[in-house]
Amino acid sequence: MMAPLLLLEPIGGMAGDMFLAAALDAGVDRAALVAQLETLGLPGWRLEVTHRSVSGIAATHVDVVVDGPQPASRRLTEILDLVDRSGLAPRARAAARALFERIGRAEAKVHGIPYADVHFHEVGAVDSLVDVCGAAVVMDLLGWPRAICAPPELGRGLVKTAHGPMPVPPPAVLELLTGVPVRPGGPPGEAVTPTGAALMVGLCEVGPLPAFVPRRSGYGAGTVSWPDRPNVLRITLGEPVEPAARGADAAGEPAGAGTAAEAGLWVLETNLDDCPGQLVARAIEAALEAGALDAWAAPLTMKKGRPGVLLGVLCDGARRGPLSELLMAETTTLGVRAHPVERHEAGRELHEVETAHGRVRVKVSRLGDRELGAHPEYEDCLQRARERGVAVREVMAAALAAWRDR
Repeated sequence: MMAPLLLLEPIGGMAGDMFLAAALDAGVDRAALVAQLETLGLPGWRLEVTHRSVSGIAATHVDVVVDGPQPASRRLTEILDLVDRSGLAPRARAAARALFERIGRAEAKVHGIPYADVHFHEVGAVDSLVDVCGAAVVMDLLGWPRAICAPPELGRGLVKTAHGPMPVPPPAVLELLTGVPVRPGGPPGEAVTPTGAALMVGLCEVGPLPAFVPRRSGYGAGTVSWPDRPNVLRITLGEPVEPAARGADAAGEPAGAGTAAEAGLWVLETNLDDCPGQLVARAIEAALEAGALDAWAAPLTMKKGRPGVLLGVLCDGARRGPLSELLMAETTTLGVRAHPVERHEAGRELHEVETAHGRVRVKVSRLGDRELGAHPEYEDCLQRARERGVAVREVMAAALAAWRDR
């Protein structure tokens, strides 16, 4: 099921529940998703998954059913604290935090209030908390593929909110989507919610879908029905198509020219000889939170024999500019080098195994139908080791043995 591309087509729109539903429809493990979400410690909720036909398309629908009273709103700081204290996998936790911070900045600008004073109404509800954190967990369960979303139509008309009637798209949605391609018009209503917009820009590139080989697809059904289209979000797991020739693309343009270069993978690098180690560590963490595919630091010797650090980031073309700016903001560097690269990847799958210490996810790499290797997820093993008071390597050995004996 695992593939290096995750393609989103907001046929009817984009919302957090539609993303979760489409992911489950495409085969994401429901039990693994719920197990991670339960670590948020939110009381009185359950994930209700149903199947329905939308304009003749078999789709999955997700409802977050809440039992009992809930707060009318939550401060951004409360939400971030919930995420920080959760047991989500580290990268999922960082992604969920970044998504809420992104929504918070948009709300602060739209309402003209300080960032620290932001209160969430709809987004602070349990279902939206589950949607945002669930999307981050889905990406983690899929092994963080390169996600690309086709430019959406945003809808039209008016929508009711806690602040009163708002034009469609709501101001927060437009603010979140600043700088990315969108299409005017669409169904009579809110086709893209603030949560959906945050997922688009926080987890995906937004632009034309590349050539790809589809492997598995899923459809997530929205709550309302549109008169002119099926209200579904389609997710496709696939593999990129390797160019037939390195020298030119299908239109005869030189490879690497214009938008073709921006669509590929890039390595960003900078040499540092006056930057404290704490800032280097923060830059790596911040780059991963901002969507870098990888980030690293390595020692090097610079001019005049000075010891230094090579700070590097691997990213897709859409994040090249923002990540270059991030490295300059987080470190003492005055410039960042960039060069395009190619990456050949094995397929990756995550499976859960039962051990004497509890359930552990195992990452399996494959080339076609051939298994290359399996390795237990360290964070799962660390958590089980702490719970059972045993060494981490003991849990890792048990998980690997369980996978081999499956």
